[in-house]
Amino acid sequence: MDSRRGERLGWTIGWLGGFLWVAILAVMLALQSRWAAAVTGCAIVVGAVAVILRASPWRCPRTPYWKLMLPVYALFFGAIGWAVLVAGDLHELGIVNWWSLFLLLPLLLPLWINGRRRWSDAENQS
Repeated sequence: MDSRRGERLGWTIGWLGGFLWVAILAVMLALQSRWAAAVTGCAIVVGAVAVILRASPWRCPRTPYWKLMLPVYALFFGAIGWAVLVAGDLHELGIVNWWSLFLLLPLLLPLWINGRRRWSDAENQS
């Protein structure tokens, strides 16, 4: 059996869960007949799924996690930019001043905590 199934599920489901709000927003936009924004949101979600699966650490076991997380983070922050454009007003998103953007910094904690780790590190310890 695969002894690292939980880690695989954590990577995949965790990142996909981070993009769930984009899919929900895309559906809401489709219900409002805002087709261009809805299709763009769906494209972001499809791109996220592809990048998450392609940049999986078990596919690139010797690559540091920070290198694998960068494309996912790029899509994630791109999705935030897309949401700002779709909303049209930062106040609707709860961003009342530029200091509010510092609330996004904790999203980068996985880069700092696990950034240097590699998938192969755990295999060498066994």
